[in-house]
Amino acid sequence: MLDPTTKYPMIMPDGTVVRSVVNLNQVIDHPRMEIGEFSYYSNFKELEDYAAEIAPYLFPLSLEKLVIGKFVQMAHGVRFITSTANHNTSGFSTYPFNNFTMTPETTREDIQAMFQIPGRKGDTVVGNDVWIGMDATIMPGVTIGDGAIIGSRAVVTRDVEPYTIVGGNPAQPIRKRFDPQTIERLLEIRWWDWPVDKIIANTEAITGADIAALAG
Repeated sequence: MLDPTTKYPMIMPDGTVVRSVVNLNQVIDHPRMEIGEFSYYSNFKELEDYAAEIAPYLFPLSLEKLVIGKFVQMAHGVRFITSTANHNTSGFSTYPFNNFTMTPETTREDIQAMFQIPGRKGDTVVGNDVWIGMDATIMPGVTIGDGAIIGSRAVVTRDVEPYTIVGGNPAQPIRKRFDPQTIERLLEIRWWDWPVDKIIANTEAITGADIAALAG
């Protein structure tokens, strides 16, 4: 049975728990992250801080959020470079002097003001049932549509349409996964929002690309 409340969702037939694969919503508790059920991260080894691994520049005082949908699949090395990582490029120097001149009098508001730089991007949003390949990098403010596939080591600098495969640096569309009519139906059906028992009952239709069975 699929279980969104377990830390380790993969258990081998002999009972061995695969500890390198984790449900992200069970290992991340971050005020600027929203993570849907069944979204997992597969790393080569267990980590102490998964939030810092996948989004190293997203801090509790950051202005932006990282929103991850349901059933997202992330391979080893996936990273989100969020807006707080940006430097101010409007002046003569990009050096973040304020970062190194804080005092006990520096307030929460002062710190957040450091993030208010010209041209800053907003939230980064990953849709549902998205597969992000090994060592892919997602840049600030990007929205990845439902059912998209991000190729290994891709650098995603702009929005990705639903059910589109992208790859390269910067990432470019390679092809649509299905015809426009099928994509439209999938976005209407939104199987990832179904109850777990209904998803399990329709697994063959979901993995077998049987839109008629899925819609029926």
